Amino acid sequence: MNKILKEIYLLPNLISLFRLLLFIPLIFLFQLMRTDDNYRYYILILILIAFISDLLDGYTARKRNQISELGKIIDPLADKVLVALIVVNLFFMEMIPTFFFWLIILRDIFIFLGGLYIKKKIGKVLPSNLLGKATVFSIGIFIIITLLRLNQLSVIYQGVMIISITLCFASIIGYSLRAKEILNWKKNETIL
Repeated sequence: MNKILKEIYLLPNLISLFRLLLFIPLIFLFQLMRTDDNYRYYILILILIAFISDLLDGYTARKRNQISELGKIIDPLADKVLVALIVVNLFFMEMIPTFFFWLIILRDIFIFLGGLYIKKKIGKVLPSNLLGKATVFSIGIFIIITLLRLNQLSVIYQGVMIISITLCFASIIGYSLRAKEILNWKKNETIL
């Protein structure tokens, strides 16, 4: 417990915690957006702040050599919470397709549960990889163009959605293969 308390005060973890707490104003802004569409611009500003904080916490962790087990949990948790909150609201406001909504939600549940299983088996949290980060980035771009009310029949809208869908499936496969490889390595290590 002391280790967790010590790690929470590392600058990258404080930045990730700040990003996680952005869900509070987002909840209120989405409620306000239901009656006044102009609140979507405030939501876009918070999404931009979240994106910058995501870049900043990773950079700071590497630069200061403050990569921690807690950071490996808080960073992707903040991403998943914010993406889920935004996607759920957009879905209930009928701004995103049903299939896309379920794909994002089920992907995050699958990766979260898989991460818990791996943590239980090897005692460590696997950090996010480039494919996962690219997937979240593409979903973020899709969310932004949706909030900007880009025509759903436009080439940009359709292209970003197809890229996001493709990356969602690729990241599920990638995480599964990575988990299998780690578990096989751990199993072989205990046999030796």
